[in-house]
Amino acid sequence: MSKRKTDLSEYLTDSQRLEYKDKAVRSNIVDSDWSNLQLVRLVAIGRRFTKVSFANTTFDACYLRDCQFDCCNFTGARFCSTNLHGAKFTGCIFDYATFERTIIDDAVLTDNCPAYENQKMRFARSLRTNYQQIGDPAAANHAIRVELDATEVHLRKAWSSNDHYYRKKYPGLVSRTVQFLSWAKFKLLDYVWGNGESITSLLRAVVVLIAAIAAVDLITNPAPFTSAEAMGALWRAPQIFFGVTSPDYISPAWLTLVTILRLIAFGFFMAILIKRFNRR
Repeated sequence: MSKRKTDLSEYLTDSQRLEYKDKAVRSNIVDSDWSNLQLVRLVAIGRRFTKVSFANTTFDACYLRDCQFDCCNFTGARFCSTNLHGAKFTGCIFDYATFERTIIDDAVLTDNCPAYENQKMRFARSLRTNYQQIGDPAAANHAIRVELDATEVHLRKAWSSNDHYYRKKYPGLVSRTVQFLSWAKFKLLDYVWGNGESITSLLRAVVVLIAAIAAVDLITNPAPFTSAEAMGALWRAPQIFFGVTSPDYISPAWLTLVTILRLIAFGFFMAILIKRFNRR
């Protein structure tokens, strides 16, 4: 093998990351810098951490049960296979923090989400994946709701807000138009099936579709309009949607469109069910 021509030491330097393995916290910690550490199998039970910076610190297989974290900074922190059962977080910063196979109460989604929607979205997404990994469907559903809410606000601000961050990241009419289309697509899918999370939204969309079929039935029906005919159209609409009947006066093109929409609705329904069962 030929010798590498580039000396990478010219571009790299020591990260100054310190590693501590198999240690236990003996007392409460106040106003301390624990940033950029590799903590492996750290043990702390019922300890209080106040104004401690854990920025860019990795927690690997740690056991931090019933600990209290007050005003701590977890920016860029990584939690992997860590047990935070009973741990409480108050006024903590979790910007860019990630979680893998970690036991942590989903109350952190309510009290300690990042302020900016894009960071809040990624924070909730990381926790959602984490809860799915440990088999906690209720917490995963909570994380999904937070993620979807943050995504909607982020996409809306991307095209409508005059905030410096959004106008710098999405400058010009073209960028704002692209973001508007992304937001419109998100809202449409949210209305149709809750972005894959709501059977109620899907049922509502099906009811609206059946009402539209009834309207088409009334318009195309050669019989005079009467209240009895309107009730008949409402009665026939579900049958047309499910393919039970197909009146002669409705064109094949309309019936084909109804069939396609029925198959799409069925596909959405099955996708929601599969998602729900996969989280268990």
